[in-house]
Amino acid sequence: AALTVRFLTRRFIGEYGDLEFIYSHNLTVDGREILFHIWDVPNSQQGEEGSSEEKRIQWADSFVLVYSICDRASFNILPLKIQFIKAAKEGQNQEKVPIVIVGNKRDLHHQRVVSSEEGRLLALSLDCGFYEVSAAE
Repeated sequence: AALTVRFLTRRFIGEYGDLEFIYSHNLTVDGREILFHIWDVPNSQQGEEGSSEEKRIQWADSFVLVYSICDRASFNILPLKIQFIKAAKEGQNQEKVPIVIVGNKRDLHHQRVVSSEEGRLLALSLDCGFYEVSAAE
């Protein structure tokens, strides 16, 4: 949620509840007006693999999966999530689904438990993009 709000408003808010939201946002990219619809799902709800999860996956055209560099568990669930997404999306039409892995909280390097190299290697092994960011900065 912090990254979504930062993207939409350029402000950082540190605390969020476990609510799911769909945001819409217009942005000009390379001279073209693009309408983003962002379905922001808190980590506590991302473990679902039932109809809600399937509905979100079918709804989306691309995926940004965010983990905290200070939370190993949030990183460890990514391979299963990505396999689930690819099976649902790529099985239909054989097109590669755009997925980006984002390590958040780069500013908290003193609490880091997941190295940048681990993130890069995971993204490479799963054919995903990779970035490390700080929503706070």
